[in-house]
This record gives sequence, structure tokens and C-alpha cells, in this order.
Amino acid sequence: MAVPQFGDPEPGRTYADRPAAFGICERDGRIALVRVEKPGHAPWLDLPGGALDPGEGPEQAVVREYGEETGLVVAALAPYGRADQVFVNTDGAAYNNRAVFFTLRLDGEDASLKVEADHTLTWVAPQAAIESLRHDAHAWAVAAWLRLRARAQAASSAP
Repeated sequence: MAVPQFGDPEPGRTYADRPAAFGICERDGRIALVRVEKPGHAPWLDLPGGALDPGEGPEQAVVREYGEETGLVVAALAPYGRADQVFVNTDGAAYNNRAVFFTLRLDGEDASLKVEADHTLTWVAPQAAIESLRHDAHAWAVAAWLRLRARAQAASSAP
């Protein structure tokens, strides 16, 4: 299956491939997002997650990033999708996030994990997330997760 590519690359700009991992953590019918506020930029919403550190796998990266951005303790369950997104970071660096998306289990909270002061955890209804996420790849990932969840619910209720 082809990996969908999102974003509008600027002509003549090179986008470095950047392996990344993001995840969906649900609680009470809402999913975890982060509101990111950087000086000189309008705030935006992202799925928690980010780039893999050297030697790190996607499962480890999504767990680490969730802690750093939200203070949530999560476990990576199954990867359910891949999507790429070109974008220019607030520091001007151009990337093509080569993302793996995971379903996550919420295991608790640990405020000592949170180190990114410009990220604030917010719980949002999935449909509202699709409408408001900054990256199209993230909106696609939420829609794909909703579809998988609906199929699993239908299968579990079938006679």
C-alpha cells in the first residue's frame, strides 16, 4: 500500500526525511492533542509525538514524546498507519515527516516527564481534532483511527 504524502512543498526547497512517530490516546471519548505556542507564530494543534532519536524505534519515540509533550504515561499498542507530511519548522528547517501512527493505551500521568513548556495537553473530540489539526497527515491519521475503531466495535458486537 502506498504511503500518502501531505503538504505543499515550496519549489526549490529541499525537505529532509525525518522518521517520526505519533499516536492517538483516547480518554472519555476525546483524544489527546497538544496546543503548541511558539513566539512569533499563531498557536496550533498537533498530535503528540515527533522525531525519532538516534537508535530509537517508533514505539519508543512515541512513548517518550508523549511524556515530554503532555506528561502522560502511555504504551504503544499497534501501529495502524503511515503518512508523510512536508512542512517548514518554526526555526526554518524543512522536513518530510515519515510518520508511523500508533494506537496508545493511557497508563497514567507523570508531570516530571513533561519538558516542553510550549506544549499544552488538551483533550478534543475526534471530529473537532480532524477539523483543527495543523498537519493534514495528522487529520488523516485521526480519520483512519476512527474508521478502525468503528470496524472493531462492529466486529465485537456481531453475533
